[in-house]
Amino acid sequence: MTPELKQRAAALLKAFERKGLKIATAESCTGGLVAALLTEIAGSSAVVERGFVTYSNEAKTELIGVPADLIATHGAVSEPVARAMAEGALARSRAEVAVSITGIAGPSGGTATKPVGLVHFGLARNGFATVHLERRYGDLGREAVRRSAVEDALALLEHALTL
Repeated sequence: MTPELKQRAAALLKAFERKGLKIATAESCTGGLVAALLTEIAGSSAVVERGFVTYSNEAKTELIGVPADLIATHGAVSEPVARAMAEGALARSRAEVAVSITGIAGPSGGTATKPVGLVHFGLARNGFATVHLERRYGDLGREAVRRSAVEDALALLEHALTL
């Protein structure tokens, strides 16, 4: 990750620590990159409570409680699943805030209705309505889609501080 992203993550961790809030992540297409970025920073254990890498549909169901019928109905890359991932990560952790990411990083896996570069995010915070964000980055290449998703996940976590 870039030095700018590391600085942003460090500032985010300090802000969460000041508020006494902990973070959980539930990541699919990013494979743990958000958790890795956050935990690269010394002292992150005061804020990062846990991370779930739920790459498969089964992992989403078994680890964070996303209903299998929700995935069957809407697909893993969808708003309802992103919301359920964030809520499930929050429920299965000791964190007050959880961010989720599910998408199609490419180069394959896209369809006409769910193209490569489509990513859905969820942000859950105790006591607040779950937030959803959809991004259509386009077919930028796997690395660029994943990096863009990390940036947007950080933005959602920054937003959680304003709730």
